[in-house]
Amino acid sequence: MPQYEKHLYLILYPNEALVASQLSPEAFAKHYSVGSPRHFMGKVIFAEIDATYRDSNDYLRIDQYLRQTEKPEGPKRTKFVKSYRVLEHIDLQALHRLYLVTTDGAVLGLDKSQEPLDEDSEPRVRVYQELSPLKLVVASNLDPHQFGCYITEESWSKGAPKIFFCQYDIDVESVVASNQVVGFNMGPLPNVNPTNLPAALKELQENPAKRTKTISLNPNLDAMSYKAIQPGFWFAGATSTVFYRMPTMDELHEQHYSWWRHL
Repeated sequence: MPQYEKHLYLILYPNEALVASQLSPEAFAKHYSVGSPRHFMGKVIFAEIDATYRDSNDYLRIDQYLRQTEKPEGPKRTKFVKSYRVLEHIDLQALHRLYLVTTDGAVLGLDKSQEPLDEDSEPRVRVYQELSPLKLVVASNLDPHQFGCYITEESWSKGAPKIFFCQYDIDVESVVASNQVVGFNMGPLPNVNPTNLPAALKELQENPAKRTKTISLNPNLDAMSYKAIQPGFWFAGATSTVFYRMPTMDELHEQHYSWWRHL
């Protein structure tokens, strides 16, 4: 019987799940985005987990489900290990590459990076998209590291033990100013009330002590392009963060053209 390498994939968007598979990351991306009748359309984001990882209390029962990936006629494409409260049981040190999948199955792998230095001496407002397990669009006066700590440690009512999120590249000053002149301007975030975003951003600008303001209860990623995400993606827990840098548009065009052309 042919031997196929076993993988653990942590699906982060559109749903949260841990999946055992004998497909390579590229083949898994293609299968999950366009090859599975259960996922009809939209972006997919997942991370590969060290195949030797086991959670301390065996909540995920990884060994049990890895054994079920044996398939004599070919590689087992997916075997769902768990689809509830998965991320909180993953040690962030077990994360390998992060994969961004377009709606037509093109895949870009990102490696862990150093967190970017914030050169601003004064606090500024940022817009975050929570992706897993929460899915709110949130504006905040906190920088990404502070925001991750706040969500995972300090906010009981709107938090989670661990969180995966990204930052949208939005010109906050322009959004606030343009709303005063053009009331029908839909703004940079599709599917968001056009008056709610500038009002929330302005409130945070005028009150630096306020930490967060919810903009939307619904995820906005499928309506946005990956190119709107800068500087990248964060995993955050109570004591640590892991960052994956999003390449610039120039880097995508020059180094990842086959993926860039699918945006």
